[in-house]
Parts: sequence; C-alpha cells; structure tokens
Amino acid sequence: GPTLLDLRCQTQSSLSQITWVFFSQQFCLLLGSCLGGGFGKRSLRLAQSLLALFASSLAISLVFAIIPLCHNVLVLAVVMAVAGLAMGCIDTISNMQLVKIYQKDSAIFLQALHFFVGFGALLSPLIADPFLSDTNCILANGTANASSNLPHIRKSLLPHHPGNLSRYDLPMKGMVVTRVSYAFWIMALINLPVPIAVFFLLYKERMVPCFNGSSHPLLPADELALETRPGDKDELSSAGHRPHPAAGHEDLFSCCQSKNFRGVSFTYFAVHITGALVLFMTDGIVGEYSGFVYSYAVEEPLAVVHKVAGYLPSLFWGFITLGRLISIPVSYRMKPATMVFINVVGVLITFLLLLIFSSSVVFLFVGTASLGLFLSSTFPSMLAYTEDILQYRGCATTVLVTGAGIGEMVLQLLVGSIIHDRGSYSFLVCGMIFGCLAFTFYALLVFFHRMYPKPSPELDEASPEKAAVPEDTGQYQR
Repeated sequence: GPTLLDLRCQTQSSLSQITWVFFSQQFCLLLGSCLGGGFGKRSLRLAQSLLALFASSLAISLVFAIIPLCHNVLVLAVVMAVAGLAMGCIDTISNMQLVKIYQKDSAIFLQALHFFVGFGALLSPLIADPFLSDTNCILANGTANASSNLPHIRKSLLPHHPGNLSRYDLPMKGMVVTRVSYAFWIMALINLPVPIAVFFLLYKERMVPCFNGSSHPLLPADELALETRPGDKDELSSAGHRPHPAAGHEDLFSCCQSKNFRGVSFTYFAVHITGALVLFMTDGIVGEYSGFVYSYAVEEPLAVVHKVAGYLPSLFWGFITLGRLISIPVSYRMKPATMVFINVVGVLITFLLLLIFSSSVVFLFVGTASLGLFLSSTFPSMLAYTEDILQYRGCATTVLVTGAGIGEMVLQLLVGSIIHDRGSYSFLVCGMIFGCLAFTFYALLVFFHRMYPKPSPELDEASPEKAAVPEDTGQYQR
C-alpha cells in the first residue's frame, strides 16, 4: 500500500491505473486461495503441499526482486498477479495442513500462524517507509501543491479506489526520482529464508528426489498427530486399512462437484455457508476499516490532522497482532466457539460505542485498538470451530479462506462507493451493519451445529474420542 505512489512514478502511470495493479493482486490472491485447496486432496501427500509452499514462497522473493525492474504498468500488473497467486496458495495450504495434521489441537497452531500474518502486515510498511519519496517522485513544473499533500494522498489510496484524489495534479512525465526499489529488494531478501526452510523440511522428510539418503526424518508420523493416547496407538497403525466415509479437503472447484453432495444433510452445506459468511463480514471489516479509517478521521466532524490520523491504520494492525499473540495461550484454555462469540460481540459493541462517541477523537483511537483486538482471532478460531463441527472431512478450510478473501475485497470496494456518495459517517454505519450480520450468521452457525449429525464411533476414526488420529494418516508416513 504505501509504495503505490512510488510505483506510479516508476511506471509513469495515473492514480487510477496504479490502483488497478493492486486490485489485480487482490483478485489473483483470491484465485490462488481457491487453487491452493487442491493440495488438500487425499490423493496428494504432504510432499506435494510442501513443494507448493516452496514454489510459492520462492516466487514471492523473485517477484519482489523483479518489481523494481517493471517500468510498464501492464507488466507490473502481471507480476503482481503472480505474487497474488503465490500468496493465495500459501494462505490456503498453510491453514489446511495445520488443520489436517493437528485436528482438535489445531486452534493453537492456527493462532500462531495468524499472529505472524499480522506481524508481517505491521512490519512491512516500516521497512518500506525510509525509501518512500518525501516529494513528488516525478520532477515536473507546477507540482508544489501535490507534493505538499503527498502523505495525505499516499494514505488515502486503496486498490482500485482513488476516491476524491483527482483534484491533485500528479505529473505522468518527467524525471523519475524514487528509491522504492531498495524496499522491494530488502523484502525479497527477508523472504528468502522461507523457501530455504521449506526445502530443508523437504530434505529432512526425504521428499527431495535427488537427496533421499540416510538423514533422519524431522517429523515422525506419530509426532505429526501430536501425542496419541496409549489406546489410540493401535488405531494409528490400522487406520490406513479402514474405509474412509468422506472425502478429505479439496479445492473450491472439486468441492462443488455433485459426487461430494451425495448422502449429506442440508446442515453440511449450512455449516460451510454460514461459516464463510461470518468470515466474509469480519475480514471485510478488517479490509474496510484499515483502508478507510484514515479518510474518516481527516474529514469533518473530527478533522484530525493528517499526521496524527496516519497512526490509526498502524494502531489497528498493531492491536490485531497483539490480539493474535494473546490468543495463542488463550486458545489452549478456551473453545474456538467461545472465542468467536466474544469476537463478534466485541466488534458489535465497539462499533456501537464508535457511533455514540463519533465526535470524540480520543475514543476513535480507543475504539480502533479495541476493534483490532476483537477482530484479531476471528479467522483462526472460526476455522478451528467449523472444521471441528465437520469432523475434519469437509471443504471448510477452502470455503472459509475463499469467503474471507472475497469479503475483504468486495466490502472494501462497497464501503468506498458508499462513503463517496453518502459521506464519511456512513463508514461507521457500514461497520455496524457488517458486525450485526456477522453476529447473525454466527448464531445461525451455532444453530446448525446443534442440528449437525454426530459422528458414528464405529465409522469415524476422526471422532472426538479419537481426535488425535488423523483421518488420512498415510499421507504423513513414508
């Protein structure tokens, strides 16, 4: 986000054109999330998932290294689309594999995973900030007004939503003066240890074709399933010889095949849909609030100065990261359903108080921090809760990740249009409506959970009594 203006200078494009570049990344991130579900099929082993993670994380480093060399806006859009595909695959595969490996214990690991997601979102703008242009990065005559408002323009830009920035005269021709290349090269180097670490895991697991020597496996099969109880060890050894009543995790397109719908109750679909709708709303709130809270603060009646308002998105992401860190030990003691309930109720109450004290700058900062805390653990808790309802045999991970991605993209565009037509106060009204809808869909999910058929002890190896035994244990054995 912060690099948008410098990339506009690098490609000598307009504000509208450069925001389409980031929209293409968001769209392909959503597409990559759908495709990433294909690596959760039971026919695909852990090796394929690790190889996909290796290729995707390596692609991100390569893309970040190439971005400074893109001087055409269309080329940049294609490169960013590739990055979006890779990020989407990583998102789905990492969530899905944690759920498959750890099952009922996955909530703790999902909270840890999403803590690092928030930490990265907080850290990357800080890395980019020293290399952003303080003045207009295309030198031309008559740009003093735009240069003086550059920080305001930078914080008001969103993917495919330039807003009311057309009044600023930003030149498209002239001498380009920008150092943003260094920010991307630093990020490429920082990311490089990730594919190296995944390759090391592949090597230790003897999954690299050319290097399958005598190294000891890093993750024995019984450790992948966490600690099995003494009575479950025999089940682990014989699980591979038993028929499995349902298909495993699949990509979004495979999930929609009619063969997967035979013999399932309507509550099976209802759990998937309501779970996805909760994340559609909550992740949509994350996207729209982080994107528009600055614009809301600088408008009347608050009229916060640009520099002070610029701290609001950072405060929001900072408390999301803090909340996810706190949620790691909390999820060990508290059920995912309870955590989601606290989250959605907290979001509702926070938006209600923000509406009541809409003229208070102090409470805007307090409410922003509170909203970040309550939204922080919604995604991993909802994922753990929904997978638990479905006994880890549905398409929940793929459907929920896709629903969250669509919500973040669609609601951001929707709120941007509403603010443009109705004014800045509608920003909080939209958030309140989305919060109410999230609570409603959560209540429906709890209702359908009550109706969902309980697992049969003699048919379901993944029942609560045998939760430590993975459904497809053979995937993790060599």
